[in-house]
Amino acid sequence: MQWFFDLFGQVQQWLFEQLVQPALFELGLASIMEDAFVATGWLMVGLVQLALMLSLMRLLEQWRPVEPVRDRAAVRVDVVYTLIHRLGLFRVVLFFTLDPLWNDLIGWLRVEGMPTFQLDALWPGVTDIALVSFAMYLLLFDFVDYLLHRGQHRWKWWWALHGLHHSQQQLTMWSDNRNHLLDDVIRDSALVIVGLLVGIAPGQFVAVVAFTQLLESMSHANVRLSYGPLERWVVSPRYHRWHHRTGDGEVDDGHGRPGGDNFSVLFPIWDRLFGTANFGERYVPTGLPADGRDWGRGFWAQQWLGFKRLVGRA
Repeated sequence: MQWFFDLFGQVQQWLFEQLVQPALFELGLASIMEDAFVATGWLMVGLVQLALMLSLMRLLEQWRPVEPVRDRAAVRVDVVYTLIHRLGLFRVVLFFTLDPLWNDLIGWLRVEGMPTFQLDALWPGVTDIALVSFAMYLLLFDFVDYLLHRGQHRWKWWWALHGLHHSQQQLTMWSDNRNHLLDDVIRDSALVIVGLLVGIAPGQFVAVVAFTQLLESMSHANVRLSYGPLERWVVSPRYHRWHHRTGDGEVDDGHGRPGGDNFSVLFPIWDRLFGTANFGERYVPTGLPADGRDWGRGFWAQQWLGFKRLVGRA
């Protein structure tokens, strides 16, 4: 895997030096060179992801779709969400707004005596084995994602935002990024803070996020596909479809536990450990019940209605 990281870094450096850096000098923005270099990496990751989605995942959806796409206009809105996130536009906004705040916060805590910590330092020599180090961080962030996902369904104020993701009646490979932007800000901020606390290198953080995003797109794909025995260890489209089944996961069950199941993002091990796994074999209908609530049809309508729900006006 190290050869891939090396190749990616070389291409990123070349693209930055040949195109991005000269443009920044021309625009008088030399002060943001470091952030622009990272943004170049996110752009490259997004282009690779889109290429895989439009080739491999598209072929799979055409080969064995769970259902025909009836509402293409709704899917086109999901494409807009995907482009915003995968081409780095969302990350660029965070770079210039919240990320500096989290960096300053962690820096202040270090000055106040918070010890420096690196997760892969717990295993002597693992930093020299890129694949093992990557796997350790991937597991950690997937566990954090599981906890965040439980929170999105547990707390009503958060569900007011996250419900938009579940409002899509037809899952496709584009559905993963169908989220309220404030919902994404909360989740991404939590992941960035965890990354700063555990000392993950920027390049590794990009790799972990990119790998997670790609598998999330696959788990939302409109494809009749399970992973057989491997499904107990890796989230498949069938497994995640049960999480999106109609009307599920919205309300508390009355015993202090969130309704729904299959909250794991990549690895069902977390669902199995915490009793939220459902290995149903059918391909169930998805989306929220038609109960009169308006989640919006277009991008801006969905964002505005999410804010109204959040403040209790809808």
